[in-house]
Amino acid sequence: MAPFLVVFLTFVIAPALLGLWMSLHDWDFMLEHRPFVGLDNYTALFDSTSAVFEMFWNGMKATAVFTVASVPLLVAIPLGLAVLLNRRFPGRTLFRAVFFMPYVLGVAVVGLLFRFMLDPNIGIVNGLIDLVGLDAALGALGVDWPIPWTTGQPWAWISLVAMTVWWTLGFNTIIYLAGLQDIPSELYDAARVDGASGWQQFRNVTLPGLRAVLLFVVTITILASANMFGQALLVTNGGPGDTTRTALIVMLGEGLESFRMGSAAAMSYLLAIALGIVSIIQVLAMRERGRPRWRS
Repeated sequence: MAPFLVVFLTFVIAPALLGLWMSLHDWDFMLEHRPFVGLDNYTALFDSTSAVFEMFWNGMKATAVFTVASVPLLVAIPLGLAVLLNRRFPGRTLFRAVFFMPYVLGVAVVGLLFRFMLDPNIGIVNGLIDLVGLDAALGALGVDWPIPWTTGQPWAWISLVAMTVWWTLGFNTIIYLAGLQDIPSELYDAARVDGASGWQQFRNVTLPGLRAVLLFVVTITILASANMFGQALLVTNGGPGDTTRTALIVMLGEGLESFRMGSAAAMSYLLAIALGIVSIIQVLAMRERGRPRWRS
C-alpha cells in the first residue's frame, strides 16, 4: 500500500491541509506576509455587510439551481437508456458506444461547440428553427426571437442543463448497465411466471436490484453537478448578469483574480461541508435494506 499512500498523502491530504491553513489567513500572493485571521474568512461569508456575502451566496444559489435541474435528468434518462440497451437487438454494441462517446470529450471542446451552436445570431440551433418555420409559431407564443440561448433566462439554464445531460449521460448509462447485468435472470423469470407486467418487473425487480448502483449514481451526480464550472464559464460566462455564475466561478474570481486565496479557500470548504451533508443524507435515505425480491 505504500505507493498508494504516498500518492494519496501528496495529492489529497497535503493539499487539503494546506487549503485549510490558507483559509485561516489573509492569504494574498501579492503580499510577503500573510497574517493569521482565524475564522474571519468564514464569518465574512455569513455577514451580510461583507463584500463577499452576496457574491458567494449568489454563486451557491446558481449551483443549487443547476444541481436541482440536472440531477433528476442525469439519473432518470441514463436509467431508461440502460434498460433499453440491456436488451438483445442488432447493433446493441454500436448504440452503447454512440451514447458513451460524448463523455470522452473535454469540457473545452463541448463548451466551445455548444457556444457556437447556441449563439443567438449565428448559431445553428436558431438557424434550424428558422429553416423549418418554427420562428413564427414561437413568436405567436410570446417567445423572444431569436431565442437568447446564452444571453437570457430561462434559456441559459436550459442550454447548460441540456448540454451537460448530452455530454455526461453516457457515464451513468454504463454504470447502470453494469448493475443490470448483476441482477439474477431468475428473478425476472419468476416475475413473468407470476404474471408481472413490464412495469411491475421494473419496479419490483430492477429498481431494488439497482439500489446500491442508484446510490452511487445519485451521489456522484450531485457532486459533479455541484462542481459545475467549465460549461458556465465557456458558454454563458456566468451570465446573463450573474445568474449562471456558479460557486466555483466565484471562487476562481476571488482567489486567482482578486488574489484573496484565504477567502476562496473558506468558500471551498463551506461548499465541501454542504456537499458532505447532502451525501450523508443521501446515503441514509438510500441505504441497502436487504436483497431485492419479487413480490406478487
